[in-house]
Amino acid sequence: MTNHLERSHSIVLSGPIDRVFPLFTPTGETLWVDGWDPEFLHPQDGETRQGMVFRTAHGDETTLWACTDWTPWRYVRAPDSRFGFVEVACRPTADGGTEASIAYTFTALSTAGRSYLSELTEDAFAQMIEGWKLRIEAWLQV
Repeated sequence: MTNHLERSHSIVLSGPIDRVFPLFTPTGETLWVDGWDPEFLHPQDGETRQGMVFRTAHGDETTLWACTDWTPWRYVRAPDSRFGFVEVACRPTADGGTEASIAYTFTALSTAGRSYLSELTEDAFAQMIEGWKLRIEAWLQV
């Protein structure tokens, strides 16, 4: 089983960068991620900024997050099973859209974490991010 991995994938979205980039903030993700309900610990108003801390729950796993950098977005995330870094960088495309590059780096903290990492193949990660593209595009069309 894998103890550490890095994955990245880019998607091109039809919206302009000033509309797309905020969709990758904790508040912005509530618009297109079903069940995404961050609990803002600092600042409590949910303003995305360096040093913000929030918590999410998915299934029976709780994840603590911290925003370490502003642009590109860089987050540290730590559920019980794995420790990770998430980076989202956006750049405008020639046709007025936005290319979003998403990178995850994970280190397993337990057997469950190693199992999760073993299942997160390059194809599985690409499919996950392509799923993001479908949901974001649907939201952009509203």
